[in-house]
Amino acid sequence: MRALLASVRAEGRTALTAPEGKVVADAYGIVVPGEEVAADVEEAVACAARFGAPVVMKIVSPDISHKTDAGGVVVGVAGAADVRAAFHRIVENARAYDPEARIEGVQVQELLPAGQEVIVGAVTDPTFGKVVAFGLGGVLVEVLKDVTFRLAPVTADEAASMLDSIRAAEVLRGVRGARPVDRWALAEQIRRVSTLVTDFPGIAEVDLNPVIATPEGAVAADIRVILATGTPAPRRVYGKDEILSSMNRLMKPASVAVIGASGEQGKIGNSVMRNLVDGGFAGEIHPVNPKSDEILGRKAYRSITDVPGDVDVAVFAIPARFVASALEEVGRRGIPNAVLIPSGFAETGEHELQAELVAIGERYGTRLLGPNIYGYYSTWQELCATFCTPYDVKGGVALTSQSGGIGMAILGFARTTGTGVSAIVGLGNKSDVDEDDLLTYFAEDPHTECVAMHLEDLKDGRAFVAAARATVPKKPVVVLKAGRTAAGARAAGSHTGALAGDDAVYDDILRQAGVIRAPGLNEMLEYARSLPVLPAPRGDNIVIITGAGGSGVLLSDAVTDNGLSLMEMPEDLDASFKAFIPPFGASGNPVDITGGEPPSTYEATIRLGLEDPRVHALVLGYWHTIVTPPMVFAELTARVVAEFRARGVEKPVVASLAGDVEVEEACQYLFERGVVAYPYTTEKPVAALGAKYRWARAAGLLEVAAEDTHQH
Repeated sequence: MRALLASVRAEGRTALTAPEGKVVADAYGIVVPGEEVAADVEEAVACAARFGAPVVMKIVSPDISHKTDAGGVVVGVAGAADVRAAFHRIVENARAYDPEARIEGVQVQELLPAGQEVIVGAVTDPTFGKVVAFGLGGVLVEVLKDVTFRLAPVTADEAASMLDSIRAAEVLRGVRGARPVDRWALAEQIRRVSTLVTDFPGIAEVDLNPVIATPEGAVAADIRVILATGTPAPRRVYGKDEILSSMNRLMKPASVAVIGASGEQGKIGNSVMRNLVDGGFAGEIHPVNPKSDEILGRKAYRSITDVPGDVDVAVFAIPARFVASALEEVGRRGIPNAVLIPSGFAETGEHELQAELVAIGERYGTRLLGPNIYGYYSTWQELCATFCTPYDVKGGVALTSQSGGIGMAILGFARTTGTGVSAIVGLGNKSDVDEDDLLTYFAEDPHTECVAMHLEDLKDGRAFVAAARATVPKKPVVVLKAGRTAAGARAAGSHTGALAGDDAVYDDILRQAGVIRAPGLNEMLEYARSLPVLPAPRGDNIVIITGAGGSGVLLSDAVTDNGLSLMEMPEDLDASFKAFIPPFGASGNPVDITGGEPPSTYEATIRLGLEDPRVHALVLGYWHTIVTPPMVFAELTARVVAEFRARGVEKPVVASLAGDVEVEEACQYLFERGVVAYPYTTEKPVAALGAKYRWARAAGLLEVAAEDTHQH
């Protein structure tokens, strides 16, 4: 393999010819049809005769990679006369297509039996590195883009799971009387391709298209291999202990210095100082400003080198052009963390200026947060190192954002909903510290129950996946990935490359890492707020209890849309519910108690749902009436849920409240008491429940559903 790839590179080529592809396939046990290369017409006739059946004939040229476009493929050729005619036609078409092309001959290949066409491939994704792909082949693959991706290499089990992860999975199992394909053989083609690209990082893309899957096996009719043109720059990697050591000092500092601190209102250095002092940070705060002796009642120092004792964090509030020299002094002082608020680096095209900061940080072992950020909050330390408005509601949600504007939206949301946070961190340009560093810290942080991250890109997708997989068994991770239309593999030299464009790779790999992907900013924030409130479900049976039939139908739709299961109501439980429902109410699931019922009916039916161990989660639909006002409903629901929790019965309960403006206060009351409740919407409470279920499955708290379907 090494010799073959070296010879292709020596010729200045990046694409392997079909015979070279056959060598690669044979080396890795990738099943391909019998084939031979004929240099002239008579050799082609002899090859075809040896196969003894109709054959496929293809042009072999290092200069023609898309053989079909060049008219260089003829299928189903039988008999000497037809082989001769096809040989001449293929060569003539190739010459017309590219008069300069080198022609090495014509490949004569066994004609494969009819079967299900699929595509198996691998691509080098800019974020995740080697990624393997599987989807339905044929003409529809590029239209439907029904493809699934995994990080390479994959295990046999992961390869098999890919067969169930496409929307058309049913086709492989056999529809309309067709026999199912040989799943093991197909999964094995995927696994071997993933091993190939892992062993040889210099291979950029591999395409087996089509692979013909039949009940007897899976054979790649065509293998296309493309070599990479460059090697990515190595990235500095920190071990878990190193990350935790610096992140602990960043998030729980004993001493903070503010470089560029100012006594003048309206300056960033003044806002940061004010937030630190007024926020009640108990550690030492050292202003650094060569022109001041004292700022906000604290002794000011001319330089960071004059500050006494250990400093855990240096916050920078000086113009971009002065940052490098000040960072050099911070590094020499052995300060482990630099928080770089200033803008004017890579985001404005100043890549060299940013690269200089990274080099200084690496030289001294100083971790850099930013540049181009609003700062960060560590609420349990009363630490507000930011020039934005302060926030001090302590709680279990850690939030990060790449953008300052999104950071402010997070603050406003937290304030208006009373969401308790453990940290809010700006990441900006991510010159050094990024999501995987913070995830590694938040996974171990006892104050953090849920992590929510807004990101535009990941510097190192594999490091993020590793950090997410380590975090998810302990606590949920919610991600809002912005830029859905621009991400993914740019190199579209193969079908796989084209399919890996846009957002498909991110979507699949984040799901496999157990991350809950939020479709938008509001959903990310609502999931982060809801997930710590809801207990983990123990099973899939969901019961809807509603006072309004219309809400019941919409809630049922939302349950299905979120990939959840409505319980098939057992007869005895149905009879128990019926005892509390008026004759014109509807039994079954949803349980429709109708609108005119008193509080006692709501209470009795909710009790039934919580009492029965076969019911795993409750979705409540409330309708505002004078008989049962909103706060009466909220108080009885919270009381019953609290009573069962005290008895050790913890089930997720979510509620949709339809009514006049009083339902808003009722929802807030419920939320504060462990019931996720929303006014004027049937979708939001069920989406929050769906997010909790997705986490519970990923964390191994629930049996994984039989099919890993494309539920978003």
